Amino acid sequence: MRAISGTLLTALVIFGLSVLLGAETAAPGPTESAAAEDDGGSSGVASQRFMVEGKVSIPFTADQEWVPATRVVLDGGQYLGFLRSDGSFAVSVPSGSYAIDVSHPFYLFDSVRVDITSKGKIRARRLNNIQPSLVLTVNYPLKVKAKGRASYFQQREQWRITDFLFSPMILTMFLPFVLLMILPKLINTQDPETQREMQQTMGILNPKQSLPELSEVFTKLFGGGGGNAKKVVKNKPTKKRS
Repeated sequence: MRAISGTLLTALVIFGLSVLLGAETAAPGPTESAAAEDDGGSSGVASQRFMVEGKVSIPFTADQEWVPATRVVLDGGQYLGFLRSDGSFAVSVPSGSYAIDVSHPFYLFDSVRVDITSKGKIRARRLNNIQPSLVLTVNYPLKVKAKGRASYFQQREQWRITDFLFSPMILTMFLPFVLLMILPKLINTQDPETQREMQQTMGILNPKQSLPELSEVFTKLFGGGGGNAKKVVKNKPTKKRS
């Protein structure tokens, strides 16, 4: 009996020690519990999502056929949104900064950037790729309006009469004619002094007056005696009949 009771007592002691050691190993320390709480809080913040809301409209069209073909693209397609029948949209995204583009095959829209903080504060501004530091805030929820129709082809040029009249060739031909017709009427040609000045001006502008004729030059070169030379004809003596 004593041997059995001693064996049972030893077994109970070993069991109690094993239970105590297992409890100490399973219980986390203060640093481990704090780290676990921090991990849980950060994962909760990261998994929190916010709604980017707005409305798209096209003022210069009355039909609503453009609504099904319109898409709201965030960050080049990382998030995608569709429009409701009234043109409104809502896209669920985590906190961060997103470039929002409204895509349609026939209309153009301005791009917008939306900044969302971890606390859910949303700020919207125009997207300026040339000057990123220039901040122009816009109202939120977004109101995106079409700025015009998309043009994929260059418009063909049409012939106009003004293009013909103002061409350089026509101007160089027409303007001197107009000046010749108008200037004599503006100048008093009956004045003797004016006539004398005009004759002198025309004499200076006409270089042919100081140049000899081409025929005279050839006559002097090949004629032998010049153009004014006269041939001397001797009269033969006539015989008298007896």
